[in-house]
Amino acid sequence: MDIRAQEFGTGEAAAGSRQHLVVIGNGMAGCRAIEELLARDPGRYRVTIVGAEPHVNYNRIMLSPVLAGEKTFDEIVINDRAWYDDNRIDLITSDAAEAIDRDAKTVRLGSGRIIAYDKLLIATGSNPFIIPVPGHTLPGVISFRDMNDVGSMLSAAEQGGDAVVIGGGLLGLEAAHGLNLRGMKVTVIHLMPTLMERQLDEAAGWLLKHALEGRGQTILTGADTAEIVGDGKVEGVRLKDGTLIPASIVVMAVGIRPSVALAKQAGLAVGRGIQVDDHMVTSDPDVLAVGECVEHDGQVYGLVAPLWDMCRALADGLTERHTGYKGSVTSTKLKVSGIDVFSAGDFAGGAGAEDIVLRDASRGVYKRVVVANDRLIGAVLYGDTADGGWYFDLMKKGEDVSSFRDMLIFGQSYALGGGQADPKAAVAALSDDAEICGCNGVSKGKVVASIEGGACTLDAVRAICKASASCGSCTGLVETLLAVTLGDDYSGERTTKTMCKCTSFGHDEVRKAIVERGLKEIPEVMQEMSWSTPDGCSSCRPALNYYLLCAWPGEYRDDQQSRFVNERMHANIQKDGTYSVVPRMWGGITNPRELRAIADVVEKYNAPMVKVTGGQRLDIFGIKKDDLPAVWADLNAAGMVSGHAYGKALRTVKTCVGSEWCRFGTQDSTGLGIQLERMSWGSWMPHKFKIAVSGCPRNCAEATIKDFGVICVDSGYELLVGGNGGIKLRGTELLCKVATEQQALDHCAAFIQLYREEARYLDRTAPWIERVGIDYVRQRIVDDEVGREALTARFLYSQSFMQDDPWEKRAAGAERELHSPMGIFQPIALAAE
Repeated sequence: MDIRAQEFGTGEAAAGSRQHLVVIGNGMAGCRAIEELLARDPGRYRVTIVGAEPHVNYNRIMLSPVLAGEKTFDEIVINDRAWYDDNRIDLITSDAAEAIDRDAKTVRLGSGRIIAYDKLLIATGSNPFIIPVPGHTLPGVISFRDMNDVGSMLSAAEQGGDAVVIGGGLLGLEAAHGLNLRGMKVTVIHLMPTLMERQLDEAAGWLLKHALEGRGQTILTGADTAEIVGDGKVEGVRLKDGTLIPASIVVMAVGIRPSVALAKQAGLAVGRGIQVDDHMVTSDPDVLAVGECVEHDGQVYGLVAPLWDMCRALADGLTERHTGYKGSVTSTKLKVSGIDVFSAGDFAGGAGAEDIVLRDASRGVYKRVVVANDRLIGAVLYGDTADGGWYFDLMKKGEDVSSFRDMLIFGQSYALGGGQADPKAAVAALSDDAEICGCNGVSKGKVVASIEGGACTLDAVRAICKASASCGSCTGLVETLLAVTLGDDYSGERTTKTMCKCTSFGHDEVRKAIVERGLKEIPEVMQEMSWSTPDGCSSCRPALNYYLLCAWPGEYRDDQQSRFVNERMHANIQKDGTYSVVPRMWGGITNPRELRAIADVVEKYNAPMVKVTGGQRLDIFGIKKDDLPAVWADLNAAGMVSGHAYGKALRTVKTCVGSEWCRFGTQDSTGLGIQLERMSWGSWMPHKFKIAVSGCPRNCAEATIKDFGVICVDSGYELLVGGNGGIKLRGTELLCKVATEQQALDHCAAFIQLYREEARYLDRTAPWIERVGIDYVRQRIVDDEVGREALTARFLYSQSFMQDDPWEKRAAGAERELHSPMGIFQPIALAAE
């Protein structure tokens, strides 16, 4: 049985009679289908999800903001590792499914692994279409479908130069926008005369082209690619009219096709996509399919809203409910390079159709609605899309618009308000099934239910039902619904930043309440402070766990499920799903026994690489998750403990050889570094914490960019704080100068405890000091001797309760005395004594 079965009871024995549902595809459709299934019957199936990428489930709609630098990857993650663990889902990453054996009911992965299933869900999505022009296989020609493509574009942008985007649809324009923001000179080549011709009419397309050109992009419409030129790599694109456009990268964004190769290999019925019925069942009753890879009633969908409808129907079918998928009427509400665009239905017009058009040149607004037989059949909005949801609702329901036809073009608030603009009345008039958030398939009824259930802010609504949590274009609608539903109780968003989407309180308010009200459990905090979600989220639970650990050492029991996966595993997860292990080397010093133990681990567990880190340690890469307990057992046997290279804790103490060996050394910097490390290792902190000790002002250990640094001088030790050597470089500030090692240890302990007690979770020391000021830190630690001693005592007292086994088993007796810093450093009597 593997480690997941041991930890979570997800092996065959624990699964009992539950059927095994295997999902091929860790994308938006596959995971959303499982979310819907869990909402209906969480214990019905044992679930395994197979993904070709190394990542957890993320929002592909938001790749463009990542490329543009507006969001990080972590901010577009939909389901983090904790979601898979909490729901007992076995996630397999970086291992694509290669074959399905329907007779044996198994799936073979690229690694050779065979997985048996009772029910199989194919959610392979779509593949980008690459125009087979000469040169299309040259290095530098990429698509825009996943994080790997984003990484390639970011690497190209770092080098600067020219970029060509082939395709003037949504993805192409977003790729061009991101590369333009990253400093590249961008040319967009589009075969058709109108940008986004499937979504926009000629007038709106011209407005969009004009706006993008005003932002520095070159837009060539009616342009046909002849070849991609280059000697061993991309150098340019030649058009059929002979024009040569220089390029160091070419992004192909000309369309997608359903990914059906796996289904064809398995002998399933395939047309344009994998053919399914109303419950997403394929031609094999034990195989289902959902998302962009499927064909339903002859239709293939490339937008996200139909996917959500499919997922609901699929979950209903798997839980024996009698609804089904009946197809989707699609709309597109987008932000193209920051420009609002909406389209839905048939805007081509035709016999019997009437166009109603509004143009407001000064505001950059264009609106066109198409009416036939007193029914709205199409709409195109540019620059102002606030009424897109209302138009779409009218279209889906086929409502008679004759009574307000003359006001239709001015929007819902005018049309339903008799010519008087009343946005609240307009939103209130929307039906409960009117779509508010297309990205996540959220109706007005769901948003209102979230608000009535206690979500009183925009972030709280986003946390509960996900409305406006993706592209944000429906934010105004959600805020209006908050105002309509809450009335006078809604005062808008808070001016202070909340801790997360689950609460309206900030970090400082939560920490204060924990201490003043004596709150000692995560559920107790959530109950007392009216959390808007039942169990919190991946942002607030780790923070609450830390705050409680800090406030109540010895009383609060560390909640492992509220820790990030790296902290739980005592190892850093890598892009291929394996882990790296970093044992601690005190002050960067090692010995033959430790080196021999590391070498034995590398050979025994087939680790492909060992690397010397910048913190003077050895990092063992490529360890499998199942092997982690045994790896740590072997290292512990040699006296080695975790280096916490993964944790919000002390990471490294970097030292130079100091006076013992160096002719310039003024003090024993190595010895002091080891004392500092043994004193402070294992202490959980708001963020990672690094120390360095340099034996002279030449600063070989780089103490001036650490959280706590020591520069040894002839007369003693200069203590420095608040440095950061990461993305935003920040030099340290002088805290004080002391004469003895013991004083240096005292001041370090006090500084760490002040940081632990007052910084917000995920604050490094640099932003914390920038917020409170170095004078405040000096006053608390240097000027107030009694206060410094109290801080030091509280730090050492909390250290006495640390858990020093990497698998969270408390040591006992002599072993605890050996590893505990309490046995090494006791400058003053503890408060507890």
